[in-house]
Amino acid sequence: MDGQNNIRTLFLSAKTQRNQLETFSDPTSTQYQENLQSAIATLEECRRIAEHISLFSPNETEDDISSGDLQYLLIEYYLAELILNDSVSSRRAVLQRAQGAYERYLTFLDTYRMLSKSDRRLYERYIEDRDQFSLVSSNDPSARRDTKIARYKQEKELKLKLEFISRVPLELHGDDATLRELHLAEIQLFVHHTFHALDQISQEFAIVALMPKGSPAVPEERAEDYRERIRQPKDSYSERLDPPISQLMNGGKAGPILDKDGKPLRPFTLLDSRQRLQDGVFRPDHSLPTMTIDEYLEEEKRRGGMIDGGGEQSGRPTEPEEDNLDRADAETMKAREWDEFVEANPKGSGNTMNCG
Repeated sequence: MDGQNNIRTLFLSAKTQRNQLETFSDPTSTQYQENLQSAIATLEECRRIAEHISLFSPNETEDDISSGDLQYLLIEYYLAELILNDSVSSRRAVLQRAQGAYERYLTFLDTYRMLSKSDRRLYERYIEDRDQFSLVSSNDPSARRDTKIARYKQEKELKLKLEFISRVPLELHGDDATLRELHLAEIQLFVHHTFHALDQISQEFAIVALMPKGSPAVPEERAEDYRERIRQPKDSYSERLDPPISQLMNGGKAGPILDKDGKPLRPFTLLDSRQRLQDGVFRPDHSLPTMTIDEYLEEEKRRGGMIDGGGEQSGRPTEPEEDNLDRADAETMKAREWDEFVEANPKGSGNTMNCG
């Protein structure tokens, strides 16, 4: 009797912790993970007590389980649900633990013949191939869609049934038949959730299998660069954003070029850099022009980038040259031809829209 009291207290505590975890907004926070591990430990203790007192036996049937003990069939389901939220442990290990808990939950129900015919067929398919399990065995998109719609309707009906039973007045919850119906509705609903979770786990197993098992190898160049940084003295740190001029001119290498005896410590090149640096001290920040505007226009004309003419002068008619008789005759003939064309084609004699 003490075992029954202990498991009842622990189970209620675990359900309370499970409900509190749903109030967290960040499942990856440290507080959430600590509370999660505490809830998992409580459920594992419930499972240990249930095994110790032989709460369930394979020789019994559903009718042999009391209405108050039906809720303890959900220990494995709650445990698997919480394990999947573990973001600290290895994901592969988390999936394996959750898959094992879900499988034990379905095995309990199958032992007591509490699975429907459709759920029984899904359970047998899962046992045949755990890693490749899928709710829909066919690859036909229409068949997959129909199966998902059918299961969604079944799950919706179970939720409505559970919600209806939960609205029963509290004074009737003490009734054995009402309590039993409530627990059975929960078990059936969570069976749907279990098969959906196993389908998701098998898909995630395929993704985890593609992930590299070890840390990626560091390229040789990055390793050499890291060793170079390690060799640098600790007092070389500086808060300056720009390195000294000597370091810039020496290819990033600081230090003297010659030793005390005048011998070179590293290869170097003689440049007129001192005068060049002096000339650039007081120069403006922006780039100065290299030619005047007139020089620029002359260069553009030479390259053919500018065309003469245009503007106001281009709209004025040119004055005829009195000495150029050939051009004057050409202009006269052009005017006569235009007059003859206007007389032969009066205004409005064009397209009459087939009206005459």
